[in-house]
Amino acid sequence: MSLPPAYQPLYDERPRSPFIVLEGVSGIGKSTLTRLLTSRMGATSLHTLPQPHTDWSSAVNTKLRSLPQFAFYLSGVLHASDSVRLTRGIGPVIADRYLSSVIACHAAVHRVDVDHVTRLLEPFRTYLESPTHTFYLRCSEATLRERLAGKPDAKKDDTDLLAVPGRLPQLLENFAAVAVTDSTAVWVDTDGKTPESLADWITTYLETERA
Repeated sequence: MSLPPAYQPLYDERPRSPFIVLEGVSGIGKSTLTRLLTSRMGATSLHTLPQPHTDWSSAVNTKLRSLPQFAFYLSGVLHASDSVRLTRGIGPVIADRYLSSVIACHAAVHRVDVDHVTRLLEPFRTYLESPTHTFYLRCSEATLRERLAGKPDAKKDDTDLLAVPGRLPQLLENFAAVAVTDSTAVWVDTDGKTPESLADWITTYLETERA
């Protein structure tokens, strides 16, 4: 899609630093790992959805139908992309969720195919900042259920993963489907590993890729 100048993404002339994304189901450890990597890499972190979208998401999820909801989450990831684009000129960026979560979660909640959601996003691909690497965190479903049950800051989206029949398996399947077509995807198994050891593995992987 050819965008008029008012809709073109803004860039500056500074070299762009790495843009790293952590993806996976809620409760798998993305937020903890984001904090560790941000500290180790001297990076800037962000969460998708960013503000002000975060404050609106609960009302959107309860009051809007599926297509308006999709438009809301699309606007959130477009806004996040603007932030990433500008911040990469300063240093590395670590994102807790990004485009893959929008696709996988929307498809699971509204029981539509991942391919349908992906096609809705296609006209906006040229606007979205591409990650350097997307690390997809995974663990056994039994471990994930245990982590979700003990999540201290659980929201309705989190509790629905356990309460809505089939929601969690479908979301896991959706993330796997999205990762297959993601050229930046790197799978990271988290069973039996501490956040520190996972941060070690990811930073070593990134250093090896740069060498």
